[in-house]
Amino acid sequence: MNLLFELSGENQPLAVAEISCAGNVTRTENGIAIAEVNDPERTTRLAQTHVVMRLLGECDASKEDLERLLDHLALTAPGRFCCRVRKIHPVTVNASQLELERMMGQKIHGTVDLNTPDVEYRAVFTNGRCFFGEVLHTIDRGSYAYRNPQRRAFFHPGVMMPLMARTMVNLTHVEPGEKLCDPFCGTGGMLLECEMMGIEAIGSDYDPEMLIGCKQNLPNGACIRADATKMPYPDEAFDAIATDLPYGQSTTIGAESIDTLYTESLKEIRRVLKRGGRAVIVTHKDIRPLAKDLFEIVGYYEQRVHKSLTRRILVLA
Repeated sequence: MNLLFELSGENQPLAVAEISCAGNVTRTENGIAIAEVNDPERTTRLAQTHVVMRLLGECDASKEDLERLLDHLALTAPGRFCCRVRKIHPVTVNASQLELERMMGQKIHGTVDLNTPDVEYRAVFTNGRCFFGEVLHTIDRGSYAYRNPQRRAFFHPGVMMPLMARTMVNLTHVEPGEKLCDPFCGTGGMLLECEMMGIEAIGSDYDPEMLIGCKQNLPNGACIRADATKMPYPDEAFDAIATDLPYGQSTTIGAESIDTLYTESLKEIRRVLKRGGRAVIVTHKDIRPLAKDLFEIVGYYEQRVHKSLTRRILVLA
């Protein structure tokens, strides 16, 4: 099924890469992506997408072209419906949002209900094109805000926010029932996302304080004290790895230096990762030169957190 994804807009390359956990991305434009997806339910796990739609058609970005597309589709809504328009900057359309929505409502057969519709049709204008779809679901990004780390039993400054932790887990392509390891689990953000997704996860950390906090946040979770350069797991024990490496500021580590920690922990990650599995590694500096001798580098992304910190995200296989 061809699906249309209205992206969050915070980091388009990262949002597009995340979709690959659910399907095969075939096209991108500013603010949107199109992917071939066998099971649309898989897209409910996404964090960097606002709206997922069944793509019904596309045309040039004008009212007249959208009218012609709707005439061609000759849609009859399967229940009460509403129509919405999204204009993604920069875009020039020769009609207002209200005009376009009214026209869409007149061209689709059925009963319009703006308050409690059964179906939502959506036209997204971007880069001189209009993409028209039927909404399958809207991602509840408010639930991520509600899970703000400050609400947890144990909070530590500088932890990764739930939206980004979910994205990191998705980039591994791990499936429910499979095993993921976070060898620098900290307060347990990655593990919490795995728990919500039905993924079996185990975390470890060298810092006793972080482990105490992790156990408070995940009373039923699996987390142990371990040195990431000498992990107590057999070879190829995990389907996926997702972890945020220490940055060195006030961090308790077992290795003699951060550089040694990175080098040796990458070797261990390679050892415990199953063949065909993915590792997603987050750090403050570009470690591709260290990783390329051990892994295939599938993706590299940057996310600016604030003026003194840019996250570097490596997807390794």
